[in-house]
Formats: sequence, C-alpha cells, structure tokens
Amino acid sequence: MEEKAKMDNRSRMREIRGVLFRNHITRGVTPEKLRVILEELGPTYIKLGQIMSLHSDILPKAYCEELMKLTSDVAPMPFSEVEEVINRSYREDWRKVFSLIEENPLGSASIAQVHRAKLLSGEEVVVKVQRKGIYDTMARDIGLLHRLVHLMPSVGGIKNVVDLGMVLDEMWAVAQEEMDFLKEAANIEEFARNNEGINYIRIPRLYREHTTSRVLVMEYVGGFAIDDREGLLADGYDLEEVGRKLVNNYIKQVMEDGFFHADPHPGNVKVHDGKIVWIDMGMMGRLSARDRTLMERGVRAIALSDIAGLESTILELCHPKKKVDDGRLYSELRTLIDRYGKMSLGNIDIVEFLMEILEIMKENGLRLPHGMTMLARGMNHMQGVLAEISPEINMMEIAAGRIRENAFENFNPGEELRKGGKKLYTAAYKAVEIPPLLKSVLEEYLKGQAKVKMELDATREMEHLLRRLIRNIVMGLWVMALLISSSIICTTDMHPRLLGIPALGFFGYILAFAICLYIFIRHWFTRNK
Repeated sequence: MEEKAKMDNRSRMREIRGVLFRNHITRGVTPEKLRVILEELGPTYIKLGQIMSLHSDILPKAYCEELMKLTSDVAPMPFSEVEEVINRSYREDWRKVFSLIEENPLGSASIAQVHRAKLLSGEEVVVKVQRKGIYDTMARDIGLLHRLVHLMPSVGGIKNVVDLGMVLDEMWAVAQEEMDFLKEAANIEEFARNNEGINYIRIPRLYREHTTSRVLVMEYVGGFAIDDREGLLADGYDLEEVGRKLVNNYIKQVMEDGFFHADPHPGNVKVHDGKIVWIDMGMMGRLSARDRTLMERGVRAIALSDIAGLESTILELCHPKKKVDDGRLYSELRTLIDRYGKMSLGNIDIVEFLMEILEIMKENGLRLPHGMTMLARGMNHMQGVLAEISPEINMMEIAAGRIRENAFENFNPGEELRKGGKKLYTAAYKAVEIPPLLKSVLEEYLKGQAKVKMELDATREMEHLLRRLIRNIVMGLWVMALLISSSIICTTDMHPRLLGIPALGFFGYILAFAICLYIFIRHWFTRNK
C-alpha cells in the first residue's frame, strides 16, 4: 500500500513537472499562464486557484482577477461513483432514502457535484455528493506543491515577499472546510437564522437527517439565476428592486451579522416566487465585531476625507508583515482620497476603491484578516451581478446609508453622555498635569540637563546623499592632514630626499593628489545619477 502511494506520488510529480515545463515555467509566470497551468492540472488545482484569488492582499491584482476566471465546471464523475459515495456515507443503499436520483448532474464542480432527486416521502430535493477520493487527492497534491514551490520563479516579485508555504497551508485549511458538508450544513442553519423574518429572502430547507460529511441534501428550488435579465423581465420582475434588495441584504450580512456569503456568483443566487434565494454555503466569510466597527470607521473617514483616520483604521485592522513606513502610507492614502474625495458616495465604485486600498496595503506590507479578503471577492461578484441587472445601483451609497441607520438605531443618549463625560474627565485630568511637566522641562533645559531623543527616517536618496557627503568630508580631512604633515616634513633635513625634498613628504603630496583626483573623477561620473 505504501509502495503504491509512493508510485502514485512519483507519477503525479512527473505529470505536474510535465505541465510546468510544457508551459515554459522557467520563463516566468504571467496571470494567463498561471490560470492555464491550473486548468491543465485538473480539479484540485482549479479549486486551489479559486482560493488563491481571495488573496488580493498579497497577490498582484492582475493574478487575482485572472484566477477569478477559473470555472468550477469540470467533467462529472460517473453515476456509479455517485452511488458508491452515497451508499458508503449512509452505510445502506441509497434507494432506502430516495425514490429517484437523476443520473445527469445539475452541476459538477471540483469538489462535488449536484443531482436532482426525490425523497421516499415525495419531496423534491438536490443532493450534493463529494467527489470520490477528493480529500486524499487534494492532500497529496498540496504535499507535492510544497515540494515544488522552490522550483517556481518569482511571480510579479511575490515569491520574494510572500511565504508560499504559508499560503498553501491556508488554502488547504479553506479547502478542508469546504469538503466537510456538516460544516456547510451548520453554515446553512446559521445563515437561515440570521435572515429569519426578511420576507424577500429565502434559504432552501436543509434535510439534516440525510446529511453527512460527504452528502448534503437540501430542498430543490427552481426560479431564475440572479443575472438572467431576460427571464426576470419576462416574469414581471423590477430589476432595480431586485438589485437594491440584493445589495441591502448583502450589506446586512456583512455589517450586522458578520457572517456573509463569500461566493455570491450567479450560480449561487436565484430569484423564485418573488424572493432572493441563497444557495451553496460552502464558502462563507466572517467578520468580528471589532472588524465591523473598524470598517464603519473607515467608511466614515472616506466620506469625511479624513486621511489620518483612514490610516489609523487600516493599521488597526491589518497585520503588518514588516515595519510600516507611516509617511509613505499616509502619502499614498492622501493621493487616493484626493482622487475620490471630491466624488459623492453615489459615484464611487466600491470594488475599484477597495482594490486600490488593498494594493496600497500590499505595497506597505499590511495583510488583511482572512474575512476581509473573502469580502473583497464577494464584493467583486456582487458588482458583476449588478452590472447585469441594475448598473445604476451603487453599493457604496447603500453601505453608507446602512451605517447611518445603524448609528441612529443604536444611539443611546445615556451611554454617549457617559462616554463623553469619561473622555472630558480624562482630558481635564491630563490638562492639569501639563503646567508642572512644562515647568520640569524648562528647569532641565536651563540647567543643561535636557535631552532630546530623535529618530529620523530618511529616504534612500537622502541616505545615499548623506553617505556621499560624509565620505567626501572624511577624504577631505585625509587630504588636509597629508598636506599639513608633508609640508612640515619638507622643512626638515630628513633623508632620503627626492627632487630636493624629503621622500616621505614627496609621497605624502602624491597621495593627497591621488585622493583629490579620485574624488574629482568619482564626482564627474556620478553627477548625473
């Protein structure tokens, strides 16, 4: 068994190397080439590519956008394998649960495929069945990828700044969650509770009693795909109303629940019987209460063109991978706010704005929490849906309106007075301390005991200039010392003599001249650099 596993690994490694070399990996990896490589490597790598597209905080924007084009549609597994997985999962023949399972799947993705079916009780359902052996296949491929990472050339410079092994570990953790259908079942139940009472939202019923870690059974819901413009119009739907309700609900998921659908592409959102139907809860995002509060602060800072507020919010929200250059970050955010600050919130493209902020954060070594990267992906999908059905709707405007509503609804006069009184007391207490501190500083200064600690952050150009200046000063001092000492030696009768003067003084003059010539030549060749 162990020998067979080793042979399988060697065979798969040869296959991977063949795909890499066929696509000339040693000449570099463009976004398109990376997508093609993943498609050629098969379903496991397609799923990994889709998860990689979430990492807009560390991957270059062009790569994330290209990886989002990876389609989940792959060749379906034979129905005999579907039966085998269900039977093994239920530990009995599937016909004891279902009266019918249609052989042709409704959809086939990299991890699972979906079949329409009917329970013995007569209810129409869909059965999501995990691909046979997908867990072992993905585990093996992740292990092989860890071994192959060192063969990859730098992708847009990313290999030099990103721990690709860490990224692979994170992708594997996300993939494991998606492969556990009991986790997805829990997501469905939580999502349904959060949206209970919203008349225009529907979540298909989960049949928990027929759900296992590899088989998930849900109510079948027909209807139109959310981006089926023609179908929706023909059935009498108001597209603007559909789009506005969709965005309102998504902003609610993000800002109020902190638990949102991270993959809201048209295949996962439908419209049926006047309601928006959310399906496939395998990939969900979470935001802590702290993350949501910071997001609200960020939106307010953008609306008020408060650069310092936006910078402090970003620094609080992110995990720095290196020391942050505050001056550079502030300058880049100021440029961004100057460009968007004059626009009304209704005219700001929230996805484009978010991607620009992510690019700034990436350049400054700041990494977002995982939930925020999933939100960026979700927002991108939402923007694509809106472009199809209601392009005039602006998510930023709705988000800002929702924040204002929440601020008003959650306003507690007593609590605000308490907080305000506490801040006033703290400010007054600290203000009382200022005069004695100032007196102490002035006394130390007058006695010559005051010390000032300074930390200067210079640009590379300034550092280079300072190094050249110090080097030239030191060389100048050497020249001066050589000239003075040689002149003193020349007033003596020291032997041996050369050209009528002491040889030691003569060589001192020659060395001083050589240093001066070196400085002149170096300055001549570097003056335009």
